[in-house]
Amino acid sequence: MISEQEILNASILIVDDQQSNVLLLEEMLRYVGYACIASTTDPHAVCELHRKNHYDLILLDLQMPGMNGYQVMEGLKEIEADGYLPVLVITAQPEQKLRALAAGAKDFVAKPFDLVEVQTRIHNMLEVRLLYRKLENYNRVLEQAVLERTAELRASEERYLRLTELSSDWYWEQDENGHFTKISGPVQEMLGIRVDGALGITRNNHGVHWDEAERKILEANLAARRPFLDFVYSRTKPDGSRQYLMVSGEPMFDLSGRFTGYRGIGKDVTEAKLPNHELLPHH
Repeated sequence: MISEQEILNASILIVDDQQSNVLLLEEMLRYVGYACIASTTDPHAVCELHRKNHYDLILLDLQMPGMNGYQVMEGLKEIEADGYLPVLVITAQPEQKLRALAAGAKDFVAKPFDLVEVQTRIHNMLEVRLLYRKLENYNRVLEQAVLERTAELRASEERYLRLTELSSDWYWEQDENGHFTKISGPVQEMLGIRVDGALGITRNNHGVHWDEAERKILEANLAARRPFLDFVYSRTKPDGSRQYLMVSGEPMFDLSGRFTGYRGIGKDVTEAKLPNHELLPHH
């Protein structure tokens, strides 16, 4: 919400070639408590003044010699990158109101002035303008927070990958259909998995015999979307030797709770699992 004090502290520029109108509006605004009021009788000065001061509201007379209010608004559009013109036009010609609104003005007051109407329209327009700016600032802060959080997550992910690479032989990710989407480490040598340049992943299992009971337990964990830690399974390689692999994995979900796949690490634990003489191929 916008407080009454915020509205009274808003910056206002009065633009009218008649000094008497300027003085009347200034007196009326100061009487009700507005504190930041500027004015000019020169329409050519408006754009430069707004460029420097970024007024919350411009009270703009339409009929001025040398440069009318429509021409002033065209110049202001080049300054307001967001396309919002904080302009309340002043006109003695009712037929000009629709044209002024179409040109970008947000509201209008008629001459001769009805002071209560002028005060009400100025108050209401400033409230909307300040809310608009507050929302704009909030969106900028939110966007910056998202960018910073995204950078933090990327840095965290990089640290996570570095740590997993140090503590394991390979890192892996799968999508919700069980297809590998990311693999790092010497998986081709250890598992016979080949990753091409487009991350197409194929298995080369010729002559390899996996322990089916162990593989079924692992696949059941994946199918049930359960996390698993240090699960060991084995295979017999073409040379007859036994290889033991230890894997850990966790399911991944997006912000809505939808399952998006798995990620985890793997390690060859054959040397820890078998005595040295059993590492030799069987003949």
